[in-house]
Amino acid sequence: MTDSIYIPAIAGDGSLYPIEKMQAHLEGQLHLAVSVFVFDGDLLLIQKRALTKYHCAGLWANTCCTHPHWDETIEDCAGRRLTEELGFTVPLTRHQTVEYAADVGDGLREHERVTLFSAQVDSRTLQVALVEGEVEEVRWIAPHQLMREVRERPQDFTPWFRIYLQRFPGLSFAEAA
Repeated sequence: MTDSIYIPAIAGDGSLYPIEKMQAHLEGQLHLAVSVFVFDGDLLLIQKRALTKYHCAGLWANTCCTHPHWDETIEDCAGRRLTEELGFTVPLTRHQTVEYAADVGDGLREHERVTLFSAQVDSRTLQVALVEGEVEEVRWIAPHQLMREVRERPQDFTPWFRIYLQRFPGLSFAEAA
């Protein structure tokens, strides 16, 4: 399943405390997370999660997402995950923080306070190196095509990605920041 990684959970009074990642998902405990969206113009780089992932395996999601480790900043976390999943680093722009809850299957629940990050790149020169066990495949997709696919086959996309698309049509995070 997963290693014993401790992530920042959020108590009722807003303070942070460490919680084991799987425990947070089993209990649906509110915790910190990051989601990264890498664009080339209006094209978005999306990933198909590895078939070995402990939840939402084989589903399409935004460029990458994860949880900060207990002793890690949100910014460092976002950059780390790009490297861990896709084998590249790029300068990221931090945007707003949103909160959502979703059933992700197998008795697991995401309840996240997510900080959104984006980057603009040139897809012709970006060197993507998929990390085995993290990502099955990636592709660049236009907003209208993405929205059509999500409408026609919502089961092919992660719950959080569908929520982001519903809340931020066109994925214009810069305008909402």
